[in-house]
Amino acid sequence: MRAVGSSAALRVDLAFVLLAALGCGGKGQPPAPSAGPAGAQTEIPGGTFTMGTNRGFPYEGPVHEVELGPFRLSRHEVTVGEFAAFVAATGYRTEAEKFGWSEVFDRDEHRWLRRDGAFWQEPEKPGERADARLPVTQVSWNDAVAFCRWQGGRLPTEAEFEFAARSGRSGQELAWGDQLVPAGRYLANFWQGSFPEEDTGADGFRGPAPVGSFPPNDFGLYDLVGNVWEWVSDWYAPDYYAASPRRSPQGPSEGTERAIRGGSFLCSESYCAGFRLAARSHATPDSAMNNLGFRCAS
Repeated sequence: MRAVGSSAALRVDLAFVLLAALGCGGKGQPPAPSAGPAGAQTEIPGGTFTMGTNRGFPYEGPVHEVELGPFRLSRHEVTVGEFAAFVAATGYRTEAEKFGWSEVFDRDEHRWLRRDGAFWQEPEKPGERADARLPVTQVSWNDAVAFCRWQGGRLPTEAEFEFAARSGRSGQELAWGDQLVPAGRYLANFWQGSFPEEDTGADGFRGPAPVGSFPPNDFGLYDLVGNVWEWVSDWYAPDYYAASPRRSPQGPSEGTERAIRGGSFLCSESYCAGFRLAARSHATPDSAMNNLGFRCAS
C-alpha cells in the first residue's frame, strides 16, 4: 500500500536555479508520423547521443554516451479520451480507484493533499470531470503499462525518452535552445510565479494543458517537457548512470521506484526546473497524482 509522501521527489521539494544552457546542436527534419500499434506514433531514428547533465542534481549525471536503435513514440501524452476508450473496452479499474484516494496538488491551498475519490476521470476532485483532450493523470505505472499493452505497445525507456526529447540536439539544457522564454514566447507548460503560492498562468494555463497546445519539437513530438510528468519503463536508481551500458540501456534490474521524466505544470524555474532535458524524478509503481501521466512506445 502506498502512503502520502511516497513520491516526495515528484512534489518538487529540491530547489534548483536554472543554469545557462550549453551550445545548440543541429536540427533534424521531423520524421513522418505512422499509425503504430500504440496509436498515432512517430518513427524515431536510432542514433548516439550524450545523456544526462553534469550541471544539475547528482542523480542527473554523469553525462554518458548512449546508442539506441530506432523506435516509435506516441506524438503526445495519452489523453483522458483515449484512456476512457481503454476502460470502456476492458472494464479496467485503476489503482487510484481501488485505493479510493489519490494525491492532488491543490492550487487553491498551495499544497499536496490526499483526496478521497480522485481518479483518472476526476483527477482534481470528485464531481469535476476532466476534459477529454487533457493528458490523463491519476494513473499509476502499473495502469500505464496495462494501457500500452492493450494498444500493443510499451512504455519508453528513460534513454528513449531523453533521446526523443532532445530531438537531434546536443549539449543544451532545454529542448528548444538557450533561453527559457525566447523572445517572450512560452514553448512548454510550466509554473510561472512563486511556487507554490502563485502561478500567473503567463503561458496560458494554470494546470495541465490539452495535448498539442505548444509547438512540437524537431521530431514532431508534443509536450515531452512540461505539462505532466511521464512514466517510463525503468526502475530508478540515483547512481545508475555511472554504470549504465552504452547500447539500449533498460535501467536497473530491480528497485522500489520507477523513473519519471519530462517535468510538469508544477515545475518552476527556481523550484525543481523539471522541464530541463536531463531532469529525472521517481515514484513507487502504484503512485498516482494529478501531474503524472504517460505515453507509449513500440
